[in-house]
Amino acid sequence: MLETQFRKVGLGLCAIAVPLLIASCGSGTSGTIASQPPVSSTPQTSAAPAPSPASVSPSPTPTPSPSPIVLLSPLTGLPEPTPKPVLVVKLDNTRNAQPHAGLGSADVVYIEEVEWGLTRIAAVFSSEVPDHIGPVRSARITDIDLLAQYGSPAFSFSGAQQKLWPMLEAASFEDVSANKGGEGYSRDSNRRAPYNYFADGKVMLERAPKASVSTDIGFLFAEAVPLGGRPATKVTAEWPYSSARFVYGPITGRYNVRLNGAPAKGEEIEGSQQASTVVIQYVKQTDSGFQDKSGGRTPLAKTVGTGKALVLRDGQVWDVVWNRPSEELGTTFALADGTPLPFKPGQTWIALLDRDRTVRIIP
Repeated sequence: MLETQFRKVGLGLCAIAVPLLIASCGSGTSGTIASQPPVSSTPQTSAAPAPSPASVSPSPTPTPSPSPIVLLSPLTGLPEPTPKPVLVVKLDNTRNAQPHAGLGSADVVYIEEVEWGLTRIAAVFSSEVPDHIGPVRSARITDIDLLAQYGSPAFSFSGAQQKLWPMLEAASFEDVSANKGGEGYSRDSNRRAPYNYFADGKVMLERAPKASVSTDIGFLFAEAVPLGGRPATKVTAEWPYSSARFVYGPITGRYNVRLNGAPAKGEEIEGSQQASTVVIQYVKQTDSGFQDKSGGRTPLAKTVGTGKALVLRDGQVWDVVWNRPSEELGTTFALADGTPLPFKPGQTWIALLDRDRTVRIIP
């Protein structure tokens, strides 16, 4: 500090001294000012006294930011900011139907038995609704109870036998079938009938403004693999003249789908259809009293009640019990002790299989 004061004094003397003294200051070779030690160019400051503990204010505790709420789809377990309307489309499930259009975007895929031991697909769309879905085929009596757990979804199908129409009219779904109008349906000239009929999913929902949105139908989802599973990399479900095989892919963590002995192809996907979770739901099947023109009897799969099921995910399988008390309620899947078994987030395939049949599981 003394040096700083001296520098200020020295500069002041140079500014006001007589000419002789000015010369001495300018030359830096004579006089008392020049004989002083050189002044440092860096000002020296003394350290401030440390504050007493009483003068230190405590730092405020930061308020943690609230974690954003992530809404999940009740049908896939994946993020879905807003519930969306539900559309169900009935699809053919023979080799002539391949490749399916739009099926890879479905949230849930059901396989149900029809006449002659063949099967059809009921594909449930909500998270994503394609503008090209098919080939669309006709409804069956099993669809009435099956779809009721979704509330009043839009239901797209190509038709039905005359005796079934009164029951379809009384069902809870919003009928957007071809019987109600051709808007949104088209024929694909590259395919032969009846495997060339396709639906625009977005138009179907426009035709059903009162269609219910996605809601809880009993599914529980979790990324973590549940405990207690046993290895199951391949499972095959068979009907008299149809089959579905699911083969686990360790790299993708999902099951590749094979239908009727061949990979389940899709127009909009590479490779085969893939399922994050596979459910083999054993149901009581009875003769519905309906039949096709050739005399094939239509089975009725009862999806209201309770029964056994297998749930496959992440290369493992669990024995569970399914339960659905009424048409309006969803279907839960739980272990023997009542603990719900979570599905893997993503697309779920549910094969409705007569409880008198069995499946083949390869570890």
